[in-house]
Formats: sequence, structure tokens, C-alpha cells
Amino acid sequence: MRNILVIGAGRSASSLIKYLLEHSEKENLHITIGDLSEELAKQKTKNHKNATAIAFDIFNESQRQAQIQKADIVVSMLPAHLHIEVARDCVVFKKHMVTASYVSPAMQELDTAAKVNGLVFMNEIGLDPGVDHMSAMKVIDEIRAKGGKVILFESFCGGLVAPESDTNLWNYKFTWNPRNVVLAGQGGAAKFIQEGDYKYIPYSKLFRRTEFLDVENYGRFEAYANRDSLKYRSVYGLDNALTCYRGTIRRVGYSRAWDILVQLGMTDDSYTIDNSEEMTYREFTNSFLPYHPTDTVEIKLRYIQRIEQDDIIWDKLVELDLFNPTKKIGLVKATPAQILEKILHESWALQPNDKDMIVMYHKFGYELNGEKKQIDATMVCLGDDQTYTAMAKTVGLPVAIATVKILNKEITTPGVQMPITKEVYEPILKELESYGIVFKEMDTLYLGYNPLNIKI
Repeated sequence: MRNILVIGAGRSASSLIKYLLEHSEKENLHITIGDLSEELAKQKTKNHKNATAIAFDIFNESQRQAQIQKADIVVSMLPAHLHIEVARDCVVFKKHMVTASYVSPAMQELDTAAKVNGLVFMNEIGLDPGVDHMSAMKVIDEIRAKGGKVILFESFCGGLVAPESDTNLWNYKFTWNPRNVVLAGQGGAAKFIQEGDYKYIPYSKLFRRTEFLDVENYGRFEAYANRDSLKYRSVYGLDNALTCYRGTIRRVGYSRAWDILVQLGMTDDSYTIDNSEEMTYREFTNSFLPYHPTDTVEIKLRYIQRIEQDDIIWDKLVELDLFNPTKKIGLVKATPAQILEKILHESWALQPNDKDMIVMYHKFGYELNGEKKQIDATMVCLGDDQTYTAMAKTVGLPVAIATVKILNKEITTPGVQMPITKEVYEPILKELESYGIVFKEMDTLYLGYNPLNIKI
């Protein structure tokens, strides 16, 4: 048997583990699933004869090294900052490694060692990053193969609620880590290049600048800029592209309402509120507003944020129960962001029968034989249920497929890498299609940067 060690049995590992178990007979695999919660790991094995669940503590060095030493390949589904200890052990014991996380500087430092030992350290092989890299490079390489030159690249991705489960005014529910949603866009200005000009959007203005996207059969969406759209220009070979922009997708109207929470200060995670445990939702909202002897919290907020009473934004704020005078926060010395996350979770948690949806959208502008052309590529993936969500499928399946192909020596190029070469993306994208992760490519009229398509 060939042994695969999967570290981490959280939500994103569901489809990954299912794939490996389904292929275990044909591929002669035994999967060891390690998690801090042995019970969670056992749930994911579904009593399969080719799986073993263990309680696994990443900080237990002797256990970690013993399990890695027994494996032929290691899949780390841990939080990103914990991958490095696993990676160092993989170098020592000469084991291949796969993660869905961004390549960190510490991980990149292991590149030479991985190459010397003939090890494949595949990173960024989830959804975003992952499917976005593979689907983008496929089209970019095809354009170049025809003799074309890419002059525009825009890429958008979003984890959303499926249309049949869209039951609130925000048209949004948590399909991934709620904390990441609350803190989205913080930590520096969004930066990108558009028509040859470098652009920067500070966090305070981020949700006021959104681009519209139309996806066939699913309607209109909006997208706000990711923090660093320039990171992959060199990686994709787009240093001479006039436009390079990456964004996060939401339903139209989300960003304008979210901006109200940002401007109030509710997404701030830099300080704690001393009396947060006993504070009511209404008091929390009022804490960001000026004192007035007679005006209500509602009147003050509408005045400060210039919200008309018949504006849908107002209905969205009311729907969050922000003005409830009796409901208590119940969190000790919490930051505003932590409090907001708790409040939102009550309105935005996926219900047992809810399904999620992933939407990805790429735009490619290019020159070929003196003409400017454009290709739009879209992908929509719907979840099956609360376990095998669209997010779990689009993150876990690429990881699983890459793991098996590395074991089978179909992916052999050593080193710390991401899935941007034909050797990697071509077979994985082809197999993903059998799971409903399919990109629809359409040739369209080249528009370039179109200011009319931007909400200011």
C-alpha cells in the first residue's frame, strides 16, 4: 500500500478525503487522517477499510515526525502558518508535500532542498489560489501558442450562497471562515494596474469601488479589488500587460452596505471593548456614534452615514439586529470585528438544507495579428450539502488529484511550486470537469478598461 498522510480534517478536507478513499482500491492507497479531534477524523473516514483516523498534535514533534516518516506523501490542510514545520520534516525524511495555501517566504526557502532531494512541494492548489492559477494559465498559454500577446488580465472569485438558499437581504451567507470575511481587505491598500496606470485603493474606500460582472444563468455580480493584484504578474508572465486586476465577488449591493459597517468602525480588530460581555447589540452600535441627548441610535446612524429611510441599505442593517436593546454580546474583551462576526453569524450561518456556490470569472484581453480580442471564462460550482460544499469541492478536489498524480509520477518537476505549468494544470483541469468544475470560455468584443463598468 502507498501511504498518504492528511493532516487536518476540517470542512475543506471533506471532498479531498472522499476522493482519496474512492480511489484507494484502484490506486492501492492507505490514508491516515490526523486531526486534533480524533472524533472529527473518524467521521471523515466513514469506517473505510483503507483509512485510519488518529489524534494528531502538530506541536508533538516525535508524533509528527513518526507519521511523516511512514508516509509516501503528506497533505497539509492546516492553517497556513503551520505548514512550515511539516515541510521541514518532509525535507528531512524525503517526502512529497501538497498544500492549498499561498507559498510563504519560509516555504520558498525550502525550494533548493526540495529540488536536491527530488521532492515535489505543491502549494496553492486549492480554489483561490489554485483553480484560478490553472484555469488562467491554460488560456494564457493557448493565447501565446497562437502568437498572441496578453494585454489585459482580470480574475474574480467568490464563495456565495446558492440561489435557492439565498434568503436574506444581503444575498450572502458564510460559506468559509467568517473571520476572514469580516477582516477582508485589511492590512494595506489594494493595488493593481489598469491601462498602464498603477492604482491604489485604501481600505476606507475599498468597498466603494466595485466592478460589475454578468454570468450567464446566474445574473449580475459585483467585485471589489483584492489586496495585491500585482503579485502574480511575473508568475504568469504578464509583466507587460497593461491591466492586471484580481477581485472578490459578491452579489450587487453587498459592498455598499458593508461599507457602512467599515465606516462605523465595526470591522476594526486592533483594540478590545472593555464591557463587551454585558453590552447589548444596540449599545455596541451606539458606541460608534456621537452622543445626543434626544436622538435615537437609528436617527444618529442614518444622519452620520447619510442613509435615507427607504434605502435598502437601512433594511439590511435592521435585518442584522444591530438595534436590539436586549440581546447581549456575551464576549469578554472582544474586538469590534469579533463582535460583528458573532452578530453576523446569527444572520448569515448556512442552515442545514442550504447550499453554497462558487463563482469564478476571468477576462483575457490580447493582441493577435494586429487585432485586439477578448476571452471571458466563467465557472459556477454548486455544493451538494453541508459536508460536500462547493467550497470543499473546489478546494479539496484539486489537492487530492494533485496528490495522486504526484504519487503516480505524472507530476515530477521538483521544488516549491504552484500549479502554473502544463504538466500540472492540464490533467487536473480535465479531471475536475468530471466533478462539475467546468469553465465556459467565450470570445467577446474587446473592451479593455471600461469606466462605465465601474461603480464609483
